[in-house]
Amino acid sequence: MSGGGSESARTTYVLVDGENIDATLGASVFGRRPNPEERPRWERLLTYAEAQWGQPVSGLFFLAVKDELPMSFVQALISIGYRPVPLRGGPAEKVVDIAIQRTLEALRDRDDDVVLVSNDGDFIPQMEQLVGTRRVGQMAFQEFRNAGFRALEARGLEFLDLEYDVNAFKTRLPRIRVLAIEEFDPADFL
Repeated sequence: MSGGGSESARTTYVLVDGENIDATLGASVFGRRPNPEERPRWERLLTYAEAQWGQPVSGLFFLAVKDELPMSFVQALISIGYRPVPLRGGPAEKVVDIAIQRTLEALRDRDDDVVLVSNDGDFIPQMEQLVGTRRVGQMAFQEFRNAGFRALEARGLEFLDLEYDVNAFKTRLPRIRVLAIEEFDPADFL
């Protein structure tokens, strides 16, 4: 582990790229914009990370804001335990990606763990620098995450599927994935 802090002082930072998860649901899972009830129950990500890693969590939810702050969404995030990080930038800037990359870089100097909630390969260089120095995880969709993350698993990256491991959705998603024969249940297809 990095640094010299005590284990009890460790925190797991859960960094959420909500736009990426929403875009994946829309483009790859549903083929349309997901309805509110089809989106993740964001509080379940925090609960899962805290229970599985056995230490306090701090959720940072990054969102791009054009003109007005979406107050109802921001208030909902705060009420379930996230610290919203609203960002604005130029029209071509990927402000959420830039902010998450900077946050991952800043975590190198801290004695904390991290879970990235995104399928986006733009974060691989920063995640690569953290893997092996602390506990590092990725919550995403197995079949839609950037292939570069798979190489990091051999070095210690923990992958957590949002639906199957974290149970972040109220209902089963219409995903097509390769099943291990032990997981196959004919009732799921009948």
